[in-house]
Amino acid sequence: MSARLPSSAVPAAAATTGRRPQKGNSNKTRIQVKREQFILDAAEPAFAALGFQGATIERIARDARVSKPNLIYYFKTKRSLYEAVLRRTLDTWLRPLKKLDAEGDPIQELSAYIREKVTMSEKWPSSSRVYAHEMLSGAPFLKTYMETELRNLVMDKSRVIKQWIAAGRLVDADPILLIFLIWACTEHFANFLPEVKAIMNVKKLERAHYDQICAFLCKIVAFGLLPRSLPDGTGRRDAVRRKATR
Repeated sequence: MSARLPSSAVPAAAATTGRRPQKGNSNKTRIQVKREQFILDAAEPAFAALGFQGATIERIARDARVSKPNLIYYFKTKRSLYEAVLRRTLDTWLRPLKKLDAEGDPIQELSAYIREKVTMSEKWPSSSRVYAHEMLSGAPFLKTYMETELRNLVMDKSRVIKQWIAAGRLVDADPILLIFLIWACTEHFANFLPEVKAIMNVKKLERAHYDQICAFLCKIVAFGLLPRSLPDGTGRRDAVRRKATR
């Protein structure tokens, strides 16, 4: 799924990054793809910190260590560059939700989703902040996308969760609110990192902190969603211990 951004569509090459390669770049040399990666990597924290209005092509070119004309060769306008960053962000952050498998164990599937989201907060916090800036600005670039493709994805995965509920594998819960809850809990550690570090009294969140966050969130979701006894006769507490810690 590609984001349905406004009519000034992102060129195929603009959506390509070393971090998240996509199709449609057979005509691009390795050097061109690598340079686009550098530009996107420089643009992401700029847009995350300043938003679309505040970030400038001059600053992004300087941070990417390319000339302004060179940057404009790859991305004709600031808007096309911003849309490319948004597209990469959407591709990165929504891929784990797409993997939610109706045939899998509900708690293991949801736990894997939580772990991937927390890992993304650790590795790519600025991409989450770019999205947050877009939302706080009223989603001028993503409104159509959210009302179509994003909503369709959430509805599709809500049906998966409803299947688990109907089979007695989860307690009755609103699937959409559950997805919102997971988004809020996991992205908090990207969007509010200074607050987290201040309250935890640490200069940096280490891998052990993120492991602890994952284990805690998985356990809370499992305890909240598992029935007291499962169809196979497994007790709730034993199931939580077995499934949410894998």
